[in-house]
Order: sequence, then C-alpha cells, then structure tokens
Amino acid sequence: MAIATIAAVATKPSSIPLLTRKRPKWIFTPLAFCSSSSSSASRRKLILYSKPGCCLCDGLKEKLQAAFLLSGPHSLHDVDLQVRDITSNPEWERAYRYEIPVLAKVLSDGTEETLPRISPRLGVELVHKKIAAALIQ
Repeated sequence: MAIATIAAVATKPSSIPLLTRKRPKWIFTPLAFCSSSSSSASRRKLILYSKPGCCLCDGLKEKLQAAFLLSGPHSLHDVDLQVRDITSNPEWERAYRYEIPVLAKVLSDGTEETLPRISPRLGVELVHKKIAAALIQ
C-alpha cells in the first residue's frame, strides 16, 4: 500500500516544487551592435565565437556569465556579450573553426580585436580579471 502511495505522488508533476538554481537568461541578438541608441553607445561589447556542441565554448560561456555578475572596482555589468555561431557564417567558420572559443572586443570604430585565449578551466575571478584588463586597454 505504501508503494502505491509513493508511486501516485511521484507521478504528479506539480505536486512537489522543484528546487532549481535561477540563472540569468542570455539574450543574444545578431543585430545588437547595429542600433544607434545612446544607451548602447556607452556599453562595452564582447563577441564570443562559438558553435553548438562545443564543450569548451559552453564552459567559457558559463564562466563569463558568472564573471559578469561579480561586482567590484572593475565591474563588467556594462558589458554586452554577443555569441556568434560560426556555423551560421562561412567566413567565421573558416576563420575560427579550429580556434573556438574565440573572444573579441568591439572597438569604438566598430572593428574587432581578438583577445588572448581565456581557458574555461580558469576560476571565475581570474576570468573577470583578464576580461577587465583587456577592456581597459
């Protein structure tokens, strides 16, 4: 009888709330850098070249997400991150297929400067420090 009760409770999906860690949602828009609004003009911009199924890319995305949430003197709260799928553009695929994940910063004139490789194995604080230093230069 007790087994039947446990089975009945386990089959009700809404009877027990699931405990999940809330993660900030990433909103990536391919044309985010084309807008000329004044609020986006003061924001710093990074591009992450990636592709689906790339575990290194996914690891770096997670570290970047955590690094953007850290506060301090060199906060990254004003950084916009755009993730570009290299499989959607033959030029990106030729340039980065053996190099991903590749992180680049967008300069004031709209050109991109590739940043030194950041390993997804680094700690969040070190990723934060490296990105902050690269954006200051």
